[in-house]
Amino acid sequence: MADPEAIVAAAEAAVDRDRLVELCAAMVDIASPTGNEGPLARLLASEMTASGLDGRTQDLTKGSWLGGDMANAYGRWRGDASDRSLMLYAPLDTVTTGDPAEDLPWAGPNMRADMTPAAETRDGLVIGLGAQNPKGHGACVLVAGEALAAVEAPLGGDLLFGFGAGGMPTNRRRPGLHPGHGVGCAALVDLVQPDEAVIAKTGWAISWEEVGLMWFTVEVEGAHTYVGSRHLLPYRNAIADASHIVSGLERWFPTWAESHRDGLVAPQGVVASIEAGWERMAAFTPAVCRFSVDLRISPRTTPDEAARAFISEVERLAREIGAEATCSVDVTIPGTTTSPSSPIITSAIRCWEDLEGRAHQPIAGLSGATDANILRSHGVPTARVGLPKVSSDRLEADFQLGMNAVDVDDMERLTKLLIRIAVDRLGVGDGSGVRA
Repeated sequence: MADPEAIVAAAEAAVDRDRLVELCAAMVDIASPTGNEGPLARLLASEMTASGLDGRTQDLTKGSWLGGDMANAYGRWRGDASDRSLMLYAPLDTVTTGDPAEDLPWAGPNMRADMTPAAETRDGLVIGLGAQNPKGHGACVLVAGEALAAVEAPLGGDLLFGFGAGGMPTNRRRPGLHPGHGVGCAALVDLVQPDEAVIAKTGWAISWEEVGLMWFTVEVEGAHTYVGSRHLLPYRNAIADASHIVSGLERWFPTWAESHRDGLVAPQGVVASIEAGWERMAAFTPAVCRFSVDLRISPRTTPDEAARAFISEVERLAREIGAEATCSVDVTIPGTTTSPSSPIITSAIRCWEDLEGRAHQPIAGLSGATDANILRSHGVPTARVGLPKVSSDRLEADFQLGMNAVDVDDMERLTKLLIRIAVDRLGVGDGSGVRA
C-alpha cells in the first residue's frame, strides 16, 4: 500500500467513533490539574504501547525540588526516514481542577456536573471537565495514530505523538507544584526534537501565529489606618485608588487590542485578581492593594514595547488621582508565528480544504496563547487546528461548558484531518522502517 490516497482512505476507515468516545471519556475521568498530570500521562503511554506506538512517559518531577506528579506522554510510529519527523501534539492539563476546595467560588457558585472529572456521554456529546479542551483534542491525536498503526501505514518519516503537562497559562496552584506556561511542552521538545508539529487546540481552521502574554502585578500604595481615625489622620485607601486604576485599565484594554490587531491576532487584556487587607478586620485599611493583569501581545510587539505601554498607562491613571503605583513583570511568553508559506502550513491548509471541500478561511482576531508558542520558540514550525465549540443549536454553553463538552462528529473530523496532514507531510516509504 504505497499510494498516499489509499493509506489515507484506509486509515480514515479505521477511525472508530466508539473508540473516540471511550478514550475521551477515560481521559475526562482522570483529573489532570496543572502539576498533577502524571496519572493521565501514564494512561496515554499505556494506550499507545498497546496500539504499537511505543508509548512512554517523561517524568518532570524526578530530580526536581518540586513535588506533585507532573509527566508528559509521548509515542512514535516509525517511518523509513528517522531523520524526518512530525509531531501531533495536545496538552494534558485542565484550567480548573474539579476539586470544589480549589475551584469555588471563583469558577462559579457551585460545582456543575460538567466541571467535574466524571464523563457523561449523551446525544453524540462527551461532557465533563476538559472534554473539549484539552482532552477531546488529545483523544483525536491518539486515535489518529491508532488508525495509522492499524493499517500499518508505511510513512516516509517518523510520526511522533506528544501530550504535554503544564500547558495552561497558570502559575503554581500551591507551593511545591510545577507551574504551567508550557513547561511540559518545552521538556518534550528538547527530548524528541520534532522537525515540524501540529498542535490540536480549539478552532476549526489552520492558524500559524498566536499572541504571547505578559503577566504583571500592580501594587497601589495606601495608608494602613482605622475607620475610627479616618477623619483624624492622613487617609489614603489603597483599595479605592486601585479601583480607579483597574477601571481605567479595563477601558484601555480594548484600545490596546484594536491598535495591535493585525495578521490573525487581536491581543486582549484583563485584570484577573485583586488582593488587599484582612478579611477578619473590616475596620482597617491596608497599606497596599495588589492586582494581577494578563496583557496579550502580538508576534509583532516585543515584550519591552508592551511593558512600556502598560506601565505608562498605569502611571497615567495613578497621576489622575495622585496615587502611587508600581508594576512588576511576573511571566513573559512572546507571541510567535510560522510563515504561512511554510510547508507545514500549506500542507495543513491543503488537507483541510480537501476534507471540507471548500476554500480555507483562517480565523482572525485571535487572543488565545497555547503551547504553539513553546514549539515555535524552540524552532519547530507549527500549525494549529482543533475542535470547534459545540454548536449553540445543540448546547447552550458558557465559557466553562464550552471547554467541557465535545461533539463526537467534530472529533471524528479532526482525527481524519490529522491523518491527512501526517501522510501529506511525511509521505510514503517502502514500509521497511515501519514497526507494526
